[in-house]
Amino acid sequence: MIAAIDVGTEKVTTVIASESLEHKKINVMGVSATPSKGIRKSQIVDIEEATESITESVEAAERMAGYSITQAIVAIDGAHISSQNSKGVVAVADPDGEITSEDVERVIEAARAVSLPSAREIIHVVPRNFTVDSQEGIKDPVGMSGVRLEADAHLITASSTAIRNLTKCINEIGADVTRLVFGGLAASESVLTETEKELGVVLVDIGAGTTSLVVFVEGNLTHTSVLPIGARNITNDLAIGMRISSESAEKIKRFLSKGEIAKIGDGKEKKEDEIELVKLELKEEIKTASRKTLVEGIIKPRLHEIFSMIGIELKKSGVAGQTPAGLVITGGGAETIGLSDAAKRSLSMPTRIGNPTGLSGLVDEIESPAYAVASGLVLYASRKVPEGKTGFGGGLRAVTERLPGKGIAVKIVDFVKSFLP
Repeated sequence: MIAAIDVGTEKVTTVIASESLEHKKINVMGVSATPSKGIRKSQIVDIEEATESITESVEAAERMAGYSITQAIVAIDGAHISSQNSKGVVAVADPDGEITSEDVERVIEAARAVSLPSAREIIHVVPRNFTVDSQEGIKDPVGMSGVRLEADAHLITASSTAIRNLTKCINEIGADVTRLVFGGLAASESVLTETEKELGVVLVDIGAGTTSLVVFVEGNLTHTSVLPIGARNITNDLAIGMRISSESAEKIKRFLSKGEIAKIGDGKEKKEDEIELVKLELKEEIKTASRKTLVEGIIKPRLHEIFSMIGIELKKSGVAGQTPAGLVITGGGAETIGLSDAAKRSLSMPTRIGNPTGLSGLVDEIESPAYAVASGLVLYASRKVPEGKTGFGGGLRAVTERLPGKGIAVKIVDFVKSFLP
């Protein structure tokens, strides 16, 4: 069983899934998304309110799945996330034999040894490629012969305070955190294809409060960063521009983005530019609005600003021009009206909206870009986390496997069975 929790600025999403090793399928059994409280720009600002939101989300998912979670893989995000590339070098333990997985572990540990401020912690060490005796670009050196082993690794670091606060909130609901995963990296698991990673691609995860960037060049993770701007800025612009509340602005933004205006008037009763807002039941009682003013005057300038900031970040990281597969946009903000056009115009790159894939079961709930991180966490857990640490106790089989001397117990059972008819 796998439990994944994505604590975002707008919502807390919990996904409970079961992994079938026989059919190599991951079956979603419970999904819940509840509004966030006590979280600003993907960071916890009120422990009690955040714990309340997480509890609500987890309990709803548990009721749907019929399971109680004891462990979870959790997404961490926010402007405190940063990254750097590092190198590690070790001598192969047995120069006359082959390179073993222990050698690989040692070289990754060596790449991890960088000086960091006391307030920061490494959350990911992702090996990019290996060099064996000056032969570069090796993906997996295990089994090869060599004397000197080098590794290029990508380190993702986070604020220790943010890690502790998030862990405390999850512990408060009676669950352990098996792994903290950077949200952008989790989204890349569910949204990107292997071909895109090989060609070189930029994943942009636009959340409510932050925008995560993940860049792959030649299949290797090369750059990660988080910008402190998101889809909520667009909502705030609408609220200020139309002099309405944030709740009403959010309703109008979603209404525009879903393309429901296409159904309104064929020019007989309404002008094409005018959109009907009566059925949204806004408390300000606005009946109509100009589509052009909202989209061209308010939403698009903010989208251009977001993509200009992304362009500056890509130039700074030195990966501009190395990503022919272009831009894959995901997250709740990916559903904003006019987003693809704004991205193409600002960055001059091929663009597509990334929907999460790879899961089965109750996936109708989580097929939109807003659930890319939660879906990616489940996939990440199934591929990366060691067996027995994916989210639950695992029942009797797991207990017997953890018992010392289980081999003797199996032999005794087999011995008794041999006497049975």
